[in-house]
Amino acid sequence: CDKMNYLIEHYGYDVHLVTIDQGDHPIPYPVDKRVHVLDLDIRSHHQYRYHGLKRLQKFWELNRLFAHRLRDSLDDINPDIVICIRIEFLSQIIKVKGKIPLVCESHSMCKAYKYEKTTFWNRMRLAYSKRYIRKVDCVVALTDGDARDWRCYNSNVKVIPNVVHLNESGVYASLDSKVVIFVGRFSDQKNLGGLLTVWNIVHKRFPDWELQVYGEGEHKEWFIQETKKADINIKVFLPTSHIFEKYLNSSMLIMTSIYEPFGLVLPEAMSCGLPVVAFDCPYGPSSIITDGKDGFLINKNDCESFAEKMELLMNNIKFRRQMGEQAIEPSQRYSSDKIMPVWKELFEELIIR
Repeated sequence: CDKMNYLIEHYGYDVHLVTIDQGDHPIPYPVDKRVHVLDLDIRSHHQYRYHGLKRLQKFWELNRLFAHRLRDSLDDINPDIVICIRIEFLSQIIKVKGKIPLVCESHSMCKAYKYEKTTFWNRMRLAYSKRYIRKVDCVVALTDGDARDWRCYNSNVKVIPNVVHLNESGVYASLDSKVVIFVGRFSDQKNLGGLLTVWNIVHKRFPDWELQVYGEGEHKEWFIQETKKADINIKVFLPTSHIFEKYLNSSMLIMTSIYEPFGLVLPEAMSCGLPVVAFDCPYGPSSIITDGKDGFLINKNDCESFAEKMELLMNNIKFRRQMGEQAIEPSQRYSSDKIMPVWKELFEELIIR
């Protein structure tokens, strides 16, 4: 949504947003009124009303409907470029797009399947979809690491990080509160067990510090029950649109993920002057954090070292202010004004071809 708005506001592009199953659900983020919004109304979820071969039959019927409606839409819009952010849709787009350049933007990771629990059927669908990566004109990855993986499928891979909402208030965290913040979904990816292990170590040595956790997800109730049993000064909150206020009232942000396609919360927090501590997981944190300068990168599963780096910051307000101050400037790499000209350059390259 940020990118669409920017392309219209700053470059005067004509932008069309084509969704598959939006239905009557409102778009959750602000969209410029000049964006042409079209939902194909495929209702893909209807396939799950069936089982076995009937579900497979429904799946293929919905795919044919998708291809038909997409072809009609592309004929009407006649775009210069198509961008797809779900590789599952590539096969249908390629069948109907003709010679229009196609960009696949990877918002997950090429090898995310290595870290996720998934069914055999979903893995097969993913493998089938990846065959079509070879036929797109460009793959856009968020990090250098993910780009290397995608180059096994397509030689034209470009790294363009996410646009990040940054702190524009001119006010930065004082870092004098005894509060650590964690922002993320309650999912396997975020390694909630590792988070509890790290905080349990820290709490024994710094019982007056508080961990504030903001998020939603399938493991939320489990996490709340574990925190109650452990009694280690953790408070759980719903996601908030005022997250920058929470950053400004904290003294560091931590991330315990087992993988991160990017990690939006890292530059968000850094733009508020917070030092950050994260496991050096594939691939986001290492592309954002300069270890020892604006934050710390910790070897995988080394919860003791993770806790030690947090304690180093907790023990020394002068040091954490120094690290927090050094985090502000690198966070600006992800502003719209830095990222969107790279997209414009890519579009112009593809059109010239």
